[in-house]
Amino acid sequence: MSKLIKPAGYKALLDMKQTEQGIKLIKEFFQQNLSTELRLRRVTAPLFVLQGLGINDDLNGVERAVTFPIKDLGDQKAEVVHSLAKWKRLSLAEYKIEPDYGIYTDMNAIRADEELDNLHSLYVDQWDWEAVVTKEERTLTYLKQVVRRIYSALLRTEYLTCETYPQIKPFLPRDIHFIHSEELLQMYPDLTPKEREDAICKKYGAVFVIGIGGKLSNGEKHDGRAPDYDDWTTPNEDGFLGLNGDILIWYPILERSFEISSMGIRVDKDSLLRQLEIEEKTERKELYFHKSLLEDRLPLSIGGGIGQSRLCMVLLHKAHIGEIQASIWPEEMRKECEEAGMPLI
Repeated sequence: MSKLIKPAGYKALLDMKQTEQGIKLIKEFFQQNLSTELRLRRVTAPLFVLQGLGINDDLNGVERAVTFPIKDLGDQKAEVVHSLAKWKRLSLAEYKIEPDYGIYTDMNAIRADEELDNLHSLYVDQWDWEAVVTKEERTLTYLKQVVRRIYSALLRTEYLTCETYPQIKPFLPRDIHFIHSEELLQMYPDLTPKEREDAICKKYGAVFVIGIGGKLSNGEKHDGRAPDYDDWTTPNEDGFLGLNGDILIWYPILERSFEISSMGIRVDKDSLLRQLEIEEKTERKELYFHKSLLEDRLPLSIGGGIGQSRLCMVLLHKAHIGEIQASIWPEEMRKECEEAGMPLI
């Protein structure tokens, strides 16, 4: 498989039994820390939602959702979620969550169009979280505060993992570096967005890239974002557009950048209308989620997703996400991984 990274001399530091114990340790400890840092309560989430309500996450706008007809609803179709970016905001209103408090949940998804490699699987599991903010908190300063609190929880989890398994050595830096995607373009104008992420992460170890979704000065996007959850067009106090971004680290096992979380301050009415116009998706204004937001029935919020299998992969120093989770892989990839010392579950 051309996209498969096979680290020379790779050998897993934990056997399968230790790996499963490590996964349990990491998931339980991190979610408790995340809940404490951001004042989140756990809620139960759906695996699927009804089609046509605008609730499912559209990701980059091209991925097909897995759908199926529901017999008792006259074969009305349901979609397996891509993520819960919009569902969580509806839940904040339903639970009547106060500002500076929020919810988190275990999100399980199927992404049938995913291109499979060391980091990408058909099966996605993440902690989806969402918190209510005030109008005054819709700033880059507040976004950075939340990123630092998430990163602190990550560092504590790494420390516990290394204390439990001494053969695993810590590698994450103490601090996370912030940079806007336009600054990153100016710094590395001859590189692709992925190459720019590799370069900045190798330099700083942990980076939050701000402002993902809108076009940069070269006329291209750093990466795609749906127009109706993250706010990527509102100017921030650094003079750039965007109140969202990605938490990235440099992962020495694979010698590349590694996305841990996509997150951001969510759209308000003005930025929703602006971004729907930019992406030529104004017809979505009539969908249930969008009408709820435009009619002031949803709170202002910040939120994101943190990959569960990805976090375990990083902290247990695995070379393939298939060493952490059970999924479906091309037989050729399974064979190559076995030969490279990274057998897939």
